[in-house]
Amino acid sequence: MSKSQNRRQLRDDAGDAISIIDSLYTQNIRIGSVQQEETEAIDLVLDVNENPPIVGVSGERAKWSREIEFLFSCIALSVGLGNVWRFPFIALENGGGAFVIPYVIVLLLIGRPVYYMEVLIGQFASRGAVGVFDMAPIMKGIAYGQVYATALATTYYASIMALTIKYLIASFAEILPWATCLPEWGENCISMTSYNSTVSDNATQVKLISSAELYFTKIVLHEKENIEHGIGTPSWDLAIYLFIVWVIIVITLIKGIHSSGKASYFLALFPYVILFILLGRAVTLPGAWNGIVYFLKPQWDQLLNADVGFVIGIPFYCRLPTVSFSFQVWYAAITQMFFSLAICLGTLIMYASFNNFHKRVHKDVIIVTTIDSCTSILAGCVIFAILGNLALETNTTDISRVVKGGAGLAFISYPEAIAKFKYLPHLFSVLFFFMLFVLGIGSNIGMSSCVITVIKDRFSHIPQWVITIGFSLCSFLCGLIYTTPGGQFLLNLIDFFGCSFIALFLAIGEIVTVSWIYGVKRFCKDIEFMCDLKTGLYWRVCWAIVTPGLMFLVLVYTLITYKPLEYKGVEYPDYIMNIAWLLWFIGVGQLPFWALYTVYTQPGSTLKEKFRQAMQPTTNWGPASPEKFEKYILFMKNSRQSTEDGWTTRFYDNIFG
Repeated sequence: MSKSQNRRQLRDDAGDAISIIDSLYTQNIRIGSVQQEETEAIDLVLDVNENPPIVGVSGERAKWSREIEFLFSCIALSVGLGNVWRFPFIALENGGGAFVIPYVIVLLLIGRPVYYMEVLIGQFASRGAVGVFDMAPIMKGIAYGQVYATALATTYYASIMALTIKYLIASFAEILPWATCLPEWGENCISMTSYNSTVSDNATQVKLISSAELYFTKIVLHEKENIEHGIGTPSWDLAIYLFIVWVIIVITLIKGIHSSGKASYFLALFPYVILFILLGRAVTLPGAWNGIVYFLKPQWDQLLNADVGFVIGIPFYCRLPTVSFSFQVWYAAITQMFFSLAICLGTLIMYASFNNFHKRVHKDVIIVTTIDSCTSILAGCVIFAILGNLALETNTTDISRVVKGGAGLAFISYPEAIAKFKYLPHLFSVLFFFMLFVLGIGSNIGMSSCVITVIKDRFSHIPQWVITIGFSLCSFLCGLIYTTPGGQFLLNLIDFFGCSFIALFLAIGEIVTVSWIYGVKRFCKDIEFMCDLKTGLYWRVCWAIVTPGLMFLVLVYTLITYKPLEYKGVEYPDYIMNIAWLLWFIGVGQLPFWALYTVYTQPGSTLKEKFRQAMQPTTNWGPASPEKFEKYILFMKNSRQSTEDGWTTRFYDNIFG
């Protein structure tokens, strides 16, 4: 049939076309009804073959060479530094073994539902983080903000990888450089090779600092006490190591997922080889089991400690101690879940967009989220087994005294313990820091790929290698600020204001967009069409009520408990804080900016019509394949069900319909 004959047939069947479009746009919960002009309905059906979703230059979006590469890439992305150095310390601060209970609950109510939701969206639309918001163009700013936060995260994440290279190379020295004191460090320095009970007994007279801590702050970082007078110049050796990190990322991503997918086998599996080797050695150390017990022993009082007051209807800045309940532990569990699984940053959507359209991903989601949580606990056992040995060697009964959180756990506490090893300390130092490097590089590759994919989707005519090298070069130049003496001050600042705080706001917006603007009901219809699966009540209730509700509580708690950010007890200068808030505003401000722009560019004679258009999916929203898109329209038409007016009915129908 010729193109002109096809168009005449479609116009003759305009009534069916209108029904199709009406079924596409009335699945969501909206105020009032959405009216469509007959000509617009016909034009959309005519555009099925003329205006398909954007794909690559070849006309077909790239796919994983093997489906298992998606699984391994997700594992390499999610299982990272947060499992090794953040989870053990967060767990210890919030109830030890008892922390596992809220952590598992949060995994089931927030982590896994959001993970599943993002994977499904990316796979259904075969688009990057920005493209999937064609489901509700008015909210596209969420994606731009998430990509912005992800780009910032890649810069400082790579700088941490540079530190691991520094320690990895230092591990081959004849004597571990952090094991002994240098003369210029003064009498307060205590060498790890001579850190014994006698020294510990005298520690109350003079404040002693371990050689491992001084090596990290004075030799590796050249750290300043404050940054009131600037951050200093980059360290040449850390700059070289940072360049090496980005060269590795370029090599891995130079051919897109075809090269990163192959690398995922190594990045996902090899860390576990080292982790189990370290575990085997750690549990045989004297005092190791004391450390493991200390880590896993439940501290139930932490779960029951009431620390924040909430009263419904009272502004968030009013703290009322009369009605209070414990939330700190649950807040820690939720933030750790987002940090560990890397959700709501656009990376999972990007990875899933390369899946085969009909792939059933629910098993992959369960595997990845379970492995991630188990790895956190396993890494905690390894870390605290070694810290238990360090406590025994230093005659310390309170293991918390030898624990430092965050980077200090990886670059101070662990090197301290390694220096005390009687057998093969160099070998275990090499294994540990190589494991850290592989874990970190896997996550950084995922985040970098997310940003590169967004650029590639927008400028599909530019070769992959040009975008990859250009982005990596810019990120390297930005990352040089973290190699300065004031670099850790900036890393701490940008981690909170440029990444975590932005992600928290935008995560709520993403969940609300999918659940209530696009609609749980229609989303479940999309899943049924794509995977031939009926979505269970558990997923529906989590997406619509539980997950956004808990995330909103986290936001309220963050605002209530907010305090001026500090680094090692040192406050930031006012001008630095102003820059930090500007970074935050640029990220969160993407939402209102793109919302206003989208409304302005919509067709319509009144603001109300433009707003309604901006809330609706674009004309090419759906599967990337034109053939599947036609079938999708027919499927939505056949599955259409009338919904009665009224908020209660529509609310119920969105979740259970």
